[in-house]
Amino acid sequence: MPHALQCRCGKLRGQVERPERANHVVCYCKDCQAFAHFLGRPNDILDVCGGSEIVQTQPRHVRFTEGAEHLACVRLTPAGLVRWYAGCCNTPIGNTMATPKMSFVGLVHSCLEAAAQPLNDAFGPIRCWVNTHGAKGPPRPTAVGVPRAALWFLSTLIRARLDGSYQQTPFFDASGAPVVTPRVLGSGDRRALAEAVNDM
Repeated sequence: MPHALQCRCGKLRGQVERPERANHVVCYCKDCQAFAHFLGRPNDILDVCGGSEIVQTQPRHVRFTEGAEHLACVRLTPAGLVRWYAGCCNTPIGNTMATPKMSFVGLVHSCLEAAAQPLNDAFGPIRCWVNTHGAKGPPRPTAVGVPRAALWFLSTLIRARLDGSYQQTPFFDASGAPVVTPRVLGSGDRRALAEAVNDM
């Protein structure tokens, strides 16, 4: 059964199909923390240790049904992930690679929690805690399930390239360009976000 996706104000809506095929993780990397600060919502997005709860799936399983014009994206660095959000209310949506050929999106929990079904029921329990070197502490969380997550990631990418399903994505157009031009942060913005993360 598809799981609902929507921003906080409800202008951007959609669904995630095949939730049973997703991978449920928590990431503590500094970039995910910086993204939460960029959106001005660290308290809504991050847990007490600075972790972002993320549902990893293929872009072809994500469908926007209303308000796609509110989709926006940012890259913290020129070579960084493309981080998607709803520009209407700064709700994080998810993170993708810079090319659709890398068929992956990590959906941030904030856009999935309006559904009646809890995330654990829809996507299974959290199975992996990654990048714990960036976590706040003490005590710091322990990295768990990293090999399993890496296997899921690689097998997902390979399968999508072999069957051509990487071409089915709401985040990139037919030419392989993002459907919205990403804002790339300058060095001053990056420094400010790094200071905000360190001050948490």
